[in-house]
Amino acid sequence: QVQLVESGGGSVQAGGSLRLSCAASGRTFSSYYMGWFRQAPGKEREFVASISWSGSTYYADSVKGRFTISRDNAKNTVYLQMNSLKAEDTAVYYCAAKGVKYSSGAYFRADEYDYWGQGTQVTVSS
Repeated sequence: QVQLVESGGGSVQAGGSLRLSCAASGRTFSSYYMGWFRQAPGKEREFVASISWSGSTYYADSVKGRFTISRDNAKNTVYLQMNSLKAEDTAVYYCAAKGVKYSSGAYFRADEYDYWGQGTQVTVSS
């Protein structure tokens, strides 16, 4: 069982930055594939970024070049650095983990992940 707790959300003006953190429980964090998703009101949950156990990263086209995902295995934490924020980035952001250790490949669908955090609100005003 993996428990995930997000933090770092808030309100920011367009063009600003935020860094989200996701703290994970368990001693095998370094072996898990991690992802960030977001869900805006009235919309489906969508993929934002992911990082494999080996450090490979993947991004949605809408955030490529503005967001950076990273992980610190010593702290059991995955981060999402968000720069040049836009009003359309407003959403609840969720951290997720795939419950298979050392999984290969890349995962972009919400149903491919097994564990989820409670979410953190990001509001960008224009």
